[in-house]
Amino acid sequence: MSDIHAWIEQETKSNDVLLFMKGTPTFPQCGFSGQVVQILDYLGVPYKGVNVLDNMDVREGVKSFSNWPTIPQLYVKGEFVGGCDIIREMFQAGELQQLFTDNGLSTGKQDA
Repeated sequence: MSDIHAWIEQETKSNDVLLFMKGTPTFPQCGFSGQVVQILDYLGVPYKGVNVLDNMDVREGVKSFSNWPTIPQLYVKGEFVGGCDIIREMFQAGELQQLFTDNGLSTGKQDA
């Protein structure tokens, strides 16, 4: 598990916004992943999606890495932010937009 954790850590640190998800940003394969993709796309923030369905080690490894049992998982500047419900609530409250701004990441829609 340490090899996969090292890879996950490298990915989270080398991508400003990283989404571990089921499917891809262009073809989400679960509703929760799809909701987070819609939010990120709406905000216009650049991000990388990692399809956990392609690799069972990544799918299980990301859960133990973050100590969070579900997918999707969003990371910003190497820090775990949360899953679908948390991301949706943060977006609705304007906190997600503020998190991006605070981390020097521009979004296309600041007044969402």
